[in-house]
Order: sequence, then structure tokens, then C-alpha cells
Amino acid sequence: MGFKKTSDTIAISFRVDELAANTFIQDEIALQLDVLNNEIFVVLGVDLDVANPDAVPGTNTATQASVSSTSQTGVVSIGLTNTIATAREAIRAAGFIDSGVAFTRAAETTLPANLDYISLISTNNFFVQLVGSGNTTAKDVSGRMWGYRAKADASTYAALVQSEVLSA
Repeated sequence: MGFKKTSDTIAISFRVDELAANTFIQDEIALQLDVLNNEIFVVLGVDLDVANPDAVPGTNTATQASVSSTSQTGVVSIGLTNTIATAREAIRAAGFIDSGVAFTRAAETTLPANLDYISLISTNNFFVQLVGSGNTTAKDVSGRMWGYRAKADASTYAALVQSEVLSA
């Protein structure tokens, strides 16, 4: 890759709240990159903290969130190219008279220590998606993204922007 680090590590915090229970919401987080000078954001890590789903007897509930480099129409999976991170909390109680069993989605493997970055953002923002299901109250997700600013050479920048936009 043809880019050069131009800043120290930056932590960007965010929070997204559902407007009503079980309603999809997406928020756009501005990175304020200098796109005229081919500035990109190199993502080093993301921490997502989703609200616990409600424990409703006999009802499956969940809270799901994702972070992506492009706008989405729903919470997306880590299997999509533009997805940077995902989180999911669920309670499976359908068919039971109690409040069920809780499940948490976590990464199943550890990334190698020599991994340079987890994602590159070449457009001027990133997006956070959130939705609950089966809950009686609105949920939220809080998060933090760590990374640094970098300047890409012209061909690398053009390829990154095209890849990001076309795979949206």
C-alpha cells in the first residue's frame, strides 16, 4: 500500500440510540479527512458496547450493531467488504416460560499481533448501524474507533475510493 502516516493514534468515540424499540437507525460519523490531499483513515481497532436485550419470557430478543465505511440499510455482517466491526447480544427464550439463555457474539479467532491495520477508510466518514428485536425498550450502542490519518499516493487513493464506493 502506498500511504504514509501523518498523525498519532486518534480515538473517536460515538453513541447511537434507537428512536423507538426495535427500530433500525444509522448514524454518520464525520472523520473530516482532507480528501483533496488524498487523506485516509487507517483503522487499528474498534470496540462496540451494545445495550443488553430485554429478558422477555417466551420471546427471543437481541441488540445488534455494526460499523461500516459505507451507508447501509440494516445491520451488516462481518462478511461484507465494507464492514469494519459487528456486535450482537441475544437472549433466546422462545418456547420457554422463563427469560431464556443469553448469547454474545465475539470474534472467534485472535488477529495476529503483526497485523498493520484492520480497515482503511478513504471517504470522509463512517457509519454506525443499530437495531433491536423483540425488546420492550429502545437500545443503544456506544463505541470507540482507534486509528490514524495517513496520506495515500494518487493511485492508491483512487483505488481505495473506487473499491469503497463500488462495494457499497
